[in-house]
Amino acid sequence: MDKNITSKANKWMDNSLVRIIRGNLGILIGLCIMCIGLSIISDSFATPTNIFNVMRQISTNVFLACGMTMVILIGGIDLSVGSIIAVSGCLCAGLITNNGLPSWLAIVIAITVGTLIGALNGFIIANTKIPPFIVTLAMMNVGRGCARIYTKATTILVDDKLFTWIGSGRLFGKIPVQVVFMLIVIVITAIILNRTKFGRNIYAVGDNPQAAVYSGINSKKVMFIVFTLSGLFAACAGILSASRTFSGQFSVGDGAEMDAISAVVLGGTSMTGGVGRISGTVIGCLVIGVLNNGMNLMGIDSSWQYVVKGIVVLVAVYIDYIKKERSSNK
Repeated sequence: MDKNITSKANKWMDNSLVRIIRGNLGILIGLCIMCIGLSIISDSFATPTNIFNVMRQISTNVFLACGMTMVILIGGIDLSVGSIIAVSGCLCAGLITNNGLPSWLAIVIAITVGTLIGALNGFIIANTKIPPFIVTLAMMNVGRGCARIYTKATTILVDDKLFTWIGSGRLFGKIPVQVVFMLIVIVITAIILNRTKFGRNIYAVGDNPQAAVYSGINSKKVMFIVFTLSGLFAACAGILSASRTFSGQFSVGDGAEMDAISAVVLGGTSMTGGVGRISGTVIGCLVIGVLNNGMNLMGIDSSWQYVVKGIVVLVAVYIDYIKKERSSNK
C-alpha cells in the first residue's frame, strides 16, 4: 500500500514538473541565460551566500506577487500593496517599540490592519463601477500618508527576539526563515488556484465576467475576497520587510507594487485576466530578483536599473499582446 502511494505521488510530481517546465519554457530559458551570464561576469553571483541573499530579497516580492496574480487573473490591478507594506511594517514596529506590546500581538494587529485595507479596496471595487486602478491608487496615497504620519517621518527601531528572528533567523543554521515563509505562501496560493472551487471562480471571472455571473458565480464576492487576500499577503510582506531591517520605515515598499506586477506579467499572466499560472509568477519573481542582484553586483546605477526593469516589463506585455492577437486570429 505504502509503495503504491509513494509511486503515485512520485508520478504526480513528475507530471506536475513537466507541465511547469513546458508552460514556462520561454522564461525559464531567459532565467538560465541570465544566471549563466552573471556567473561569468561576477565570481560572487553563484556563491551559496549570494543565492540565499537573492532568495531572501525576493521573499517580499513573492508575497506581493502571489496576491497580485489573483488580482490580475480577475482583470484587476492593486497599486496599494506597496503602501500596505509600509503601514503594516511601521505599525508593527511602533506597537512593539513605542507601546510595549508583545511582538506576536503587534504582528497580528499589523497584519489585520493590512488585510482590512485590502478588504476595503475589494468592497469598493466589488460594489461600484470605479476601476480598480483608481481605487487602489487612491488607497496607495492614503496608506503612504498614514505611514508617514504614524512614524512622524522617522525610522522606528525594533529590538525584539521574535521580530528579529523573522528577519534574520535560519533553520538548521543555513536556510533563512523568510525563504520558508515564501515557500508556504507559494503552496497556499497554488492550492487556492489549482485545487479549490474558489480558484476556478477566479479564472472564470477573469475570462468572462458576464458568463461567470450567468453560471451562478458571485463575482462581487470573488472580487472582494481576492483583494482581501492581496491585502493579507501585502501585510505579511510588510512584516517580513520590517523584520529584515529591524525597523519600521515609512518609505519602505515604495515601488514594490511595480516589481510585483512585473513578476506576474513576466510569468505569463495576462493583464486582461483569465490566463496565468502561479508557477510562472514565481519564476518571474526569480527573474526580477536575479536582475536586481546582478545589476547591483555590476555596480549599475539605480536610475538605470529602473530603465532596464521598465524595458523588461514592456517587452513582456508586448509578447502577451502578440499572443492574444495570434489566438484571436485563429
